[in-house]
Amino acid sequence: MTPTRREFLVRTSALATPLAVQATETKPGNIQAIAFDAFPILDPRPVFKLVDELYPERGAELSNLWRTRQFEYTWLRTLSKRYADFWQVTEESLTFAAKALKLELATEKRDRLMQTYLQLKCWPDVPEALQSLKKSGMRMAFLSNMTAKMLECGLRNSKLEGLLDFILSTDRVQAFKPDPRAYQMGLDAFHLKPEQILFAAFAGWDATGAKSFGYPTYWVNRQNQPIEELGVAPDAAGKSLTDLVTYLSSR
Repeated sequence: MTPTRREFLVRTSALATPLAVQATETKPGNIQAIAFDAFPILDPRPVFKLVDELYPERGAELSNLWRTRQFEYTWLRTLSKRYADFWQVTEESLTFAAKALKLELATEKRDRLMQTYLQLKCWPDVPEALQSLKKSGMRMAFLSNMTAKMLECGLRNSKLEGLLDFILSTDRVQAFKPDPRAYQMGLDAFHLKPEQILFAAFAGWDATGAKSFGYPTYWVNRQNQPIEELGVAPDAAGKSLTDLVTYLSSR
């Protein structure tokens, strides 16, 4: 049986060190670095636009099941210690979703959908926001489930090379978020305390996972989703990186 998000977070948080699970009340002025999930920066909508084009009558249904299985597979593989990188997980979850919905998934369609992940570009607000953060002396990194190649392609497609200090893929630790080993990569890379690194999440479950680990957390809630019912809330939230820059400069 697939574990719920709550069950997974409870199990993985139990693996964290005492330092990691301590809650923090951190003022923005204490932040010296930001660890970004991929999607506050990269816009994934072209993937699902192509799904709609290839499957005009059932695109939304396929997209929803694909995305759900994509992240459920990351959690199951981490729990069962059967890691495979995000590219493989993404392809396998697409195959499952198409079979479950009894949709034909020819090799050409599958390859086009997968290659779209290597063609992603940033959201419109991102370049100015990252430039502003860089000029302020903020250190920045990706901390993502995606492979390094996927992340590097996104930066190159968006002409954002050189703005991030690190590309931290979960491939390094063979464990997907919200496992504490994934979030630990930020501490190891920046050599800072948890309360000095702001985690910028795209998904509500990731905001919960990062906050449970010990990071002050900003939820870039571009989809206007409700907070997850997991007993943990991000420190702040907004709809864009522009809002994040405003938050950091507010105190």
